[in-house]
Amino acid sequence: MKATVDLEWLENMTFQTEVNGHNIKIDVGEENGGNNAGPSPKPLMLVALAGCTGTDVVSILKKMRVQYDSLNIVVEANLREEHPKYYDSMKVVFKFKGTELPMDKLERAVQLSEEQYCGVSALYKMAIPVTFEIKVNQD
Repeated sequence: MKATVDLEWLENMTFQTEVNGHNIKIDVGEENGGNNAGPSPKPLMLVALAGCTGTDVVSILKKMRVQYDSLNIVVEANLREEHPKYYDSMKVVFKFKGTELPMDKLERAVQLSEEQYCGVSALYKMAIPVTFEIKVNQD
């Protein structure tokens, strides 16, 4: 299956595209010559990873009938200072809140996403270390 994105330049450093019927603007901050009209490209890589693994984990836990009150997924990444600037490592932290959360099932859901289902994680892991952590009822 072929995927295509058509990114249209609007002005200055601002671009726009449509993904699955949703408009997305990409820009850079004023300190880099942009208008700050949207997120810059690199952080969207982190959003893609969080969203990909998050939808997997939610789906898997639903099938396992695991109930939780909240889930936040934090992706921490180290950006190189020299050019080309890219992330040279990423860490995905799953923050669950709830009562009587079965750690074995949480770990299994994250493992299945990491090793079998999340295509973003699989691609990133070909280039850089990507690690995963689960926190329960912590900030």
